[in-house]
Amino acid sequence: MALTVRSKGSKRNTQQGEPPMRVYILGAGKVGQALTAALRTAGADVELRAARAGLPRKTIVADLVLLAIRDRNLTETAATLAKRGLVDPNAVCVHAAGSLDAEVLAPLRAVCRGIGQMHPMISFASLRAFPTLARGNLHVQGDPEAVRRATELGALLGMSPRTVPGLDTVGYHAAAGLVANGAAALAAMGERLLVASNVPKKIARLMLGPLLRSVAENVEALGFPEALTGPVRRGDPAAIERHFDLVSARVPEAVPLYLAAVAAQVPLARKLGEGPEEGFDGIARFVEARGMTGSKPRKKVRA
Repeated sequence: MALTVRSKGSKRNTQQGEPPMRVYILGAGKVGQALTAALRTAGADVELRAARAGLPRKTIVADLVLLAIRDRNLTETAATLAKRGLVDPNAVCVHAAGSLDAEVLAPLRAVCRGIGQMHPMISFASLRAFPTLARGNLHVQGDPEAVRRATELGALLGMSPRTVPGLDTVGYHAAAGLVANGAAALAAMGERLLVASNVPKKIARLMLGPLLRSVAENVEALGFPEALTGPVRRGDPAAIERHFDLVSARVPEAVPLYLAAVAAQVPLARKLGEGPEEGFDGIARFVEARGMTGSKPRKKVRA
């Protein structure tokens, strides 16, 4: 049975005297469902169809068609949509993949107003709990009309649509994955350490979620290296040693991640310069002695 959800709203567009944007989303996974919910709230006219239901039999009539499906299926799906004439010629077609540019939808260019990439740099982890999209980066690129409509959709969602000329999409996607999934893995180890320190598991995530939000706020507002906090910023090797000993004893699996995180902090702390140089060198030596070479002591220059 096909999963098709259609919702209409006019709050945003009625105020402007315009009809609501018509959006067709193919793919009812985490991204598709989250964007559908957000667009519905924003007043768009949205139709959602699960990819497992197959392609529709009738022509898709929409201002923007979003393919929120597996990367590996994009080219074949685009070719089939074009061959069967399933896209209204006045529509634009975009995909939500992070590492693929607009050209993966090339078969559709001849049958619609343009093709594009529209990737939300947001962590979508659930079919039930959707993340906040406000101010989130929306990478948009492709044909002019597709870019224009995707940018309009992003603004409707309260996101920050951006086009970065010459962007390496694989590098962009790798950076997103490193931060989003690396942070999740780091937090999972933090939860284990809290539990080993007598914090109930159901409370641990309630502690860590707001902590991660505060880090995100610091990154957005301050940038680097100013977003760094803690004993590495202060140049306190004794605190790092105490933390290391405790992590080693209670959650030994977290040791490599802990050391790598400390090593990555030292260059940031040096740039800030709030702690003593010998403190940063001490931290670097401590980390290097335990097999992590990401942060070596600074070589002294002879006068």
